[in-house]
Amino acid sequence: MAALWTPERRYQTWLTVELAAARAMADAGLVPAEVRSIQPITFTAADAARIDEIEKTTRHDVIAFLTFIEERIGPPARHLHFGMTSSDVLDTSLAILLRDAADLVLAGVDKAREAVVRRAIEHKRTPCIGRSHGIHAEPTTFGWKLIGWADELSRARERMRRARHAISVGKLSGAVGTFAHLSPQVEESAMAALGLKAEPVSTQIVQRDRHAEYFSALALAGASIEKFAVEIRHLQRSEVREAEEPFGKGQKGSSAMPHKRNPILSENLSGLARVLRGYAVSALEDVPLWHERDISHSSVERVIAPDATVTLDFMLHRFAGLIDGLRVYPERMMENLQLTRGLVFSQPVLLKLIEKGMERQAAYVVVQRNAMRVWDENKTFRELLGQDPEIQKVLNSGELDACFDLQRELRHVDAVFDRVLTARAGS
Repeated sequence: MAALWTPERRYQTWLTVELAAARAMADAGLVPAEVRSIQPITFTAADAARIDEIEKTTRHDVIAFLTFIEERIGPPARHLHFGMTSSDVLDTSLAILLRDAADLVLAGVDKAREAVVRRAIEHKRTPCIGRSHGIHAEPTTFGWKLIGWADELSRARERMRRARHAISVGKLSGAVGTFAHLSPQVEESAMAALGLKAEPVSTQIVQRDRHAEYFSALALAGASIEKFAVEIRHLQRSEVREAEEPFGKGQKGSSAMPHKRNPILSENLSGLARVLRGYAVSALEDVPLWHERDISHSSVERVIAPDATVTLDFMLHRFAGLIDGLRVYPERMMENLQLTRGLVFSQPVLLKLIEKGMERQAAYVVVQRNAMRVWDENKTFRELLGQDPEIQKVLNSGELDACFDLQRELRHVDAVFDRVLTARAGS
């Protein structure tokens, strides 16, 4: 990913755009056929330094680039950039680079999702407690949690695919986009050669709502990774300890406390997601430019394009490695599930009472009354329910026991896995 954003790659892409445009113009008879003899240049760091040196005088990056090309190629280079404006090169080149970056991001999403699916299948039937508001709610499985992450990564992939399509658009319509010196046909021919679509209506630039969509898709993918990382951070807390980041031999958790094993990878991912959201906001700020264009977006994109794509690429690969190495503690998950002495089965009891004829509000009161006693007394929920006269009038011992059947609570796990994995296989 980082290699996409080197000066050498940038100038390579600019020349690719210039040559595609020149060949389309030659086909239309606008420039001499000799432009076809111009061969691509493999730009070196020395070439990039020379362009930078020229720009110190020109104070214009594209003119510096074209001056360098004339130095290198000679007379045929005078036909490059005919009827074009700088944004024709810059915006079209940026589209190519962002498109190629999107392909790497998509590969990273696939890698992360595959890691999550592997661990989800491994722990498909590993019971753990589900939490709402941070409080024990009802049983689930660790695999069920993970398969939800896999589904979310599928949505991230689809958003990124749409963003790739939206950004794969260039322009060759000249100053203010009126084709005063070229034609839509030349533009379409050049864009087809570059694997892009022509912007249907451009001004002097490709419209920046496209870029805002792209960077928003990056930020949303980062937000999902942060969501997963926050869950891992909570599960690694000492009083929870259901899962834990890999901790290598010789690794140290604290300069002061030798016992510490901290969720530093996940915390790092949380921080980077915040940076991505900032880049998305910056891209949104670029949408309302003055009239047919200004260049307030240019400085922003020089920062956020490489930084956002490299950041998310790093996050995806780090997350995949984190999931592959994640330590999972099923025994501790079961201990925590049983921590509230059966309270997590309160809803099955409530529903069974209603099913047997008790009014809902009355059933709620009797179940809650016994649940509150569990918090205060050293007794199990099942024990207290079995001693309650109102419960005894409605439920026999076997019916009450059935309300505490963990496997019954988790009986639909196969169906949910099939939904996620079958949908992905068919996409």
